[in-house]
Amino acid sequence: MTDQVSQLAGMLAAASSAVVFTGAGISTESGIPDFRSPGGIWTRMMPIDFSDYLADPDARRESWRRRFEMEETWNAVRPNAGHRAVAELAARGIVSHVITQNIDALHQASGVPADRVIELHGNTTYAKCLDCQARMEIADIRRHFEAHGDAPACGACGGIVKTATISFGQAMPEGEMARAHRATEGCDLMLVLGSSLGVYPAAGFPLLACRRGVPLVIVNREPTPQDRFAELVIRDEIGPTMDSVIGAL
Repeated sequence: MTDQVSQLAGMLAAASSAVVFTGAGISTESGIPDFRSPGGIWTRMMPIDFSDYLADPDARRESWRRRFEMEETWNAVRPNAGHRAVAELAARGIVSHVITQNIDALHQASGVPADRVIELHGNTTYAKCLDCQARMEIADIRRHFEAHGDAPACGACGGIVKTATISFGQAMPEGEMARAHRATEGCDLMLVLGSSLGVYPAAGFPLLACRRGVPLVIVNREPTPQDRFAELVIRDEIGPTMDSVIGAL
């Protein structure tokens, strides 16, 4: 483990535009439950498809009920050592962008500038109108929901409001995908932290870096389908590992 930490520290020290790609594994260490893994939330209750959300008021009510059920968790979680290490790498000018599959905004909370975080699956800390994209706050929606039994329509255009996340069946955000592509095309190191690398199209970005000849490093507790392409694989907890890496830089 010490040799692997030293190797990763050396690779980061030599980088000037590394991209960090994060998945659920970095946030489970902050107490956020995993959605996709065996025993995760989606193995216990089926996710609501985007088409059902649009068509069925009952589906929208159930979606908001689930979101409010998680509110205490979302409000309580804080960045962990892994998030803080990524923020430190960004502050040192080593990491140019963070591409994340997570919806928890913990990278921003840890100090990574918002314009350097690329959220492929959206953000659950606020909501948006699906028509005009106007932002709405979760607390305001919850007050309306508790008073009336459903979420309000958009105050600007009357459209359907949804958390600013990407649901099953919903198109990936074109702007964020384009930003992630540009960041990957410009990186000199791809560091994956806590992703199973099994969910596409997001998991295609580390492969894109590999095709460019960029070194790939994967830190994840379990094997991934892309381990065979990586120059370095560390199977351990992300927070302690990255804390040690920062100490070795």
